[in-house]
Amino acid sequence: MPFVNMKKASSQAGGGKSFAVRVTTMDAELEFSYIEQKATGKDLFELVCRTIGLRETWYFGLQFVDSKGYISWLKFDKKVLDQDVPKESPVPFLFLAKFYPEDVSEELIQEITQHLFFLQVKQSILNMDIYCPPEASVLLASYAVQAKYGDYDPSNYKPGMLSSDDLLPQRVIDQYQMTPEMWEDRIKEWYADHKGMSGDEAEMEYLKITQDLEQYGVNYFQIKNKKNTELWLGVDALGLNVYDQNNRLEPKINFPWSEVKNISFKEKKFVIKPVGKKVSDFIFYAPKVKINKLILELCVGNHELFMRRRKPDSMEIQQMKANARDEKQRKRCDRAKLAKEKQLKEDALKEKAELERKLSRMQEEVRTAQEMLKRSEETTELLAEKARFAEEEAQLLTQKATDTEREIQSIKITAIKTEEERILMEFRAREYEMIATKLLEDSERRAKEADQLKDELTQARMAEKLAKERLLEVTMFPLASLTSDLSDFHIGSPHISLDGEISCELLGDGDMDQLSQEIERERVEYMEKSKHLQEQLKELKSEIEVLKVEEKETDLDRLHESSIQRGDSKYSTLRQAKANSAQARVAFFEEL
Repeated sequence: MPFVNMKKASSQAGGGKSFAVRVTTMDAELEFSYIEQKATGKDLFELVCRTIGLRETWYFGLQFVDSKGYISWLKFDKKVLDQDVPKESPVPFLFLAKFYPEDVSEELIQEITQHLFFLQVKQSILNMDIYCPPEASVLLASYAVQAKYGDYDPSNYKPGMLSSDDLLPQRVIDQYQMTPEMWEDRIKEWYADHKGMSGDEAEMEYLKITQDLEQYGVNYFQIKNKKNTELWLGVDALGLNVYDQNNRLEPKINFPWSEVKNISFKEKKFVIKPVGKKVSDFIFYAPKVKINKLILELCVGNHELFMRRRKPDSMEIQQMKANARDEKQRKRCDRAKLAKEKQLKEDALKEKAELERKLSRMQEEVRTAQEMLKRSEETTELLAEKARFAEEEAQLLTQKATDTEREIQSIKITAIKTEEERILMEFRAREYEMIATKLLEDSERRAKEADQLKDELTQARMAEKLAKERLLEVTMFPLASLTSDLSDFHIGSPHISLDGEISCELLGDGDMDQLSQEIERERVEYMEKSKHLQEQLKELKSEIEVLKVEEKETDLDRLHESSIQRGDSKYSTLRQAKANSAQARVAFFEEL
């Protein structure tokens, strides 16, 4: 939690006695070292609001624990030190929402207001001060993760990344036989669906869901009726509710602020006067006078806000809403520009990667062609050597055959006078003829082999020529083109001027028209999204139902499930609680 030490100038501090104050908000801790002793609660409250930049001050207050241990709110019209604040230095206060809006999307204007409500409601759900069904808890956790981390990125997300975050009520975790990894997987599935949603949009979606929970914005007090029956009184933005001692989800009686004429108390007795002359007063008893003071304070504040909402906005509120709309429109345009620029950058990176893949493929083809050429050259040289050897051997055999033929002719010419010599010479002649025939056949065979080797040599030279042509084709045009493309390839980054405006012209008139049309379709899309959301919640509930531990189920879980089976909701229950006349409701309360 950030710590801010706010000190006044020494000249102001030395002018009189002062005291120190420490104010804890939902996301920061502020310390004011020099507060004048005559400062009122309003002075301190306005100082805190100015420090954090809050203008919607009417929802908030400074809370402390008095000397008797009761929760109290700092009164604006009294001096701080005249109230029963803790005798500590610095004096501790909590800056919290004291009153809640009826419709967060319509009433909350500033982002800081929305953020403070988001943090406080989230903490109330995790502390189990506000009951939230298990399936809705998972959905709310996914919006909380979106608000904190931004869009889901599978490349950066690591299992267990959410383990350090407090996302689910302990009651929900204990109620199901599910490991932390299983809960994280369920949250991650919905977290991935929120891509493109900004942090403030995720917080608003969170608040839209929580404002429909039965215990949202309700301050509970223990009371008794005339029969001394113990009951609960709930004070919220819409009116007063009375609950059974064991059921703080479904009110038995409801008095909307529009039907309340006057409220007052005397010691422990609290009186609510409904509208109508013939309607009896609504009377109950609190255990302490201090409780009645707090109830009255909350009733007055909620009633004032209830009436203010039903009147035209003041000029200040109108100006704040106009500024907020302009700011949201500007941020929406900026997000659209950044999204388009991000898409362009991603496309450029993809294009670069594709070019690099093509270059790598071409380089591989060049290497393969060079290897083929080298093998072709080696084969050509080998075949040429074989052809030369075969040709020389054929020439040698031909020469031998010629010499043998001459020897035969010489023998035939030579006269052999004796028969034995003639027979012997004939025998030798036949032998030499056979040798000559064999040599002639070998010569013809070697000649054929030489011709075949010449053909193979011719084919090898043709293959070498083709390989060289392929190498030249691959090397000259694609490689040079790709290298040139990559050398000229640059990925632009957004240029931001000193006034914060993005100078890239990414949105033209057509983009603005399209953006306007998208805004017009938001209401229809929201209805469709709400229907889809309900279907998702039902699906998740059915998935985890089989892992539910019945023994861990609380009374609130059973009451909520019973209400769902009857088809009741927060608003239908309120309608039923105020369906009868005011007099009938008073009579019913006294009979409880």
